[in-house]
Amino acid sequence: MRDFDIVIVGAGPAGLAAARCAAQSGAAIALIDDNPLAGGQIWRGGPDRSTHPQAKKIWTELQAMSNVQWFMHSRIVGLVGPAQLLLETSQQAFQLGYRKLILATGARERLLPFPGWTLAGVTGAGGLQALVKGGYPVHGKRIIVAGSGPLLLAVAATLQQRGAQVLQILEQGNWRQLAGFALQLTRTPAKLRQAWQLRGQLAGIPYHADSYVVQAEGERQLRAVQAVSAGQHKTIACDYLACGYGLLPNTELAEAIGCRIVGGAVQVDMWQQTSIENVYCAGEGSGVGGVDLALAEGHIAGAHASGLGTPGPYWLAQRHSQQAFASRLSRAFRLRPELRNLCHSDTLVCRCEDVAYSALQSHASWRSAKLHTRCGMGPCQGRVCGGATDFLFGWKPDSVRLPISPTRIGSLMALHGKSAAQDSDLAG
Repeated sequence: MRDFDIVIVGAGPAGLAAARCAAQSGAAIALIDDNPLAGGQIWRGGPDRSTHPQAKKIWTELQAMSNVQWFMHSRIVGLVGPAQLLLETSQQAFQLGYRKLILATGARERLLPFPGWTLAGVTGAGGLQALVKGGYPVHGKRIIVAGSGPLLLAVAATLQQRGAQVLQILEQGNWRQLAGFALQLTRTPAKLRQAWQLRGQLAGIPYHADSYVVQAEGERQLRAVQAVSAGQHKTIACDYLACGYGLLPNTELAEAIGCRIVGGAVQVDMWQQTSIENVYCAGEGSGVGGVDLALAEGHIAGAHASGLGTPGPYWLAQRHSQQAFASRLSRAFRLRPELRNLCHSDTLVCRCEDVAYSALQSHASWRSAKLHTRCGMGPCQGRVCGGATDFLFGWKPDSVRLPISPTRIGSLMALHGKSAAQDSDLAG
């Protein structure tokens, strides 16, 4: 058992910002992340390698703070008692006690099923970007980037920088939506500059709005993609398809603790406090909005949780501005209804348990489908098919059970042994 004043789960921009701010109070802080390096998905490879103006500054300051203890390559199994978490590292499992808890668990990519989406060579857009940043070779490979949202541009730029041949970018949103969003970028000059720079880097790469993938072709390996573009069907030969439809907040730990979830995100107040006392949420978990919103929310949560009080007008104004941007983003890139009709009867929706679309159509809820088909009961624990079935059928998972993520039996046995010993003591 180890006790801390503040435990922060997630070492992405929100978690790092919360830690940097809270550590100024002198509080004993634990910072936990399941990746070997800090930075999360946004600053993947480490904040010290990011070009974001805040990344290196936050990282440098944190390195000089002796009251921050890092638990990298570690993951939370779940809540095991009042203000107690079970933490699993590569060597052991132990409990962490806290006075305040800040959840900065980020988001994951939304993947939607279509015929052929399980072929080798078909990946999530952000997923392929992460692989490439980690050294995966794509030099000379023909790649189509498809789905929805500004992330597609960032992914295409990364792939191009690593020597890939990006054939086309297919955006499912229509030109009218995109034009309206682009005009409003003047409200956030930094975002406008980023968009302009990205588009400049991608000059020469065809960008098609009102376009989406309907099928991936190949025997065992992707060979071509069928797409609809402005109502016209076309087939494009390629080596990889990077396809993602935005992000979904990671709320599993928050749900297991009992935090209120609204609209798929953790509900928070003006200080980023959740519905559970002494538990905060910052970053994508409380609503997808990008790195600048995550930084603002992290600073606000860290300041309030540590007792420092108001974080200053800059971060409050930044949060307001970035939340408005996130709302415009959500409206502009809302998913088109045609994407619900892509699956064939034999298209797998739950890839972990090989559950086809036809096996799910007769069910009225996530619980019913899970009980009868094992949908959502594989290693990803519904993180992929849960988002897909929410979009396809409107299903919402009604519970989260321990462990939050795949866990060693020894860790669970240690927890069970402690519980059994406590029961024995009580009985004696």
